[in-house]
Amino acid sequence: MTEERAQARECSDASVIRGSGQVEHAEAHGRYEIECIGVDGEVKWREVIDNVVQTVGKNLALDTFLAGSAYTVTGPYMGLISSTSYTGTAAGDTMASHSGWLEAGGANAPAYSGNRKTAVWSVASAGSKALSAALSFAMTSTGTVKGAFIAYGSGASATKDDTGGTLWSAGTFSTGDKAVVNGDTLNVTYSTSL
Repeated sequence: MTEERAQARECSDASVIRGSGQVEHAEAHGRYEIECIGVDGEVKWREVIDNVVQTVGKNLALDTFLAGSAYTVTGPYMGLISSTSYTGTAAGDTMASHSGWLEAGGANAPAYSGNRKTAVWSVASAGSKALSAALSFAMTSTGTVKGAFIAYGSGASATKDDTGGTLWSAGTFSTGDKAVVNGDTLNVTYSTSL
């Protein structure tokens, strides 16, 4: 008869992981959602713009968040970007200097009634903030729209073609220019997240 024997042994193992930590990134992103309603009340097209938040907009937001006291927002005001003389938007654009694009509605087609639209916000949630309702642009002429922008802060104005204030964001349609005619309405929503 063969007998099997196992020897009892003790074993211990330990490991230490170093250098791990929590990493958090905050990037500002914006999204415009635009639909064009024709004179007949039918939706002519819908478009989404995922856009860059301009450097000057980020800087004003950071200064306001981290160093502001009793801060009151001027605006924000939303306007439209015309296809007239368009070459591009850039992260370095400002309200006073955006050589790649012109605002629609005033000196550049297409025109819309009234001033730039005033943004009214819902309460922020889950790191995102959105307009409480779509802003409506009633088109009064034929033309081509490239996209939209938001200006706010000291010096910002609802007046079309005004160069005051800080450019928060400017974006263009991902699928190309959008034609509008007199009587069309553009309903624009916007949300931004960090």
